Amino acid sequence: MKKITKKKEIKNKINLNKEYSLEEAIEILKKYQKKNFIESVDISIHVNIDPKKTEQNIRGTTVLPHGLGKKIKIVVFTQGSNIQIAKENGADLVGGIEIAEILKNKKNKYDVVIASPDTMHIVSTLGPILGPKGLMPNPKTGTITENIESAVKKFKKGNIRYKNDKYGIIHTSIGKINFQKNYIQENFTALMYDIKKNKPTTTKGQFIQKIFLSTTMGCGIMIALNSIL
Repeated sequence: MKKITKKKEIKNKINLNKEYSLEEAIEILKKYQKKNFIESVDISIHVNIDPKKTEQNIRGTTVLPHGLGKKIKIVVFTQGSNIQIAKENGADLVGGIEIAEILKNKKNKYDVVIASPDTMHIVSTLGPILGPKGLMPNPKTGTITENIESAVKKFKKGNIRYKNDKYGIIHTSIGKINFQKNYIQENFTALMYDIKKNKPTTTKGQFIQKIFLSTTMGCGIMIALNSIL
């Protein structure tokens, strides 16, 4: 007998064309979660922008009140007294030109790269490596900063970066499926608040078009906008 995949199981049990409240969607995802590993809770937000217009593109960071449920590996490019500050606050790899060589090894995986402005001449040479991974430091995401201590603390706590893709959709994670339901809801609310705050002034009409919630191996469940906006 052909094995029924998790996605097919969900499709057979729920109406994927129906809009669910946030609470209902989380309950469904929890009900059909995988048993052999802890999945992430992922979100896709369709926003009313023209991605071809630079001024309408959305990029930002926000601190999730309950984090992502995983250890965040952070690289910090800096010098002087900031090296010790970064290490004391939990950065996993700290330095200058010497750590650039380490990052060129594609087997090394990190979640965030932070840089003080005085080291960007080093970091810029890593554009072909960091760029495709979405790890290139940027002042808009708080990853180019003079305040190394604050940046490391925020990202360790669960500061996530987000940006829209070429279709005007923002994809990110808001925690793990084993989180308490209210933790997922509060992380969701924090992210939505931040995204709405970054609505481009040139955007007309309803900003948030659609929202889908899913797990790593699950299919997307559409959220009823009138239940959360």
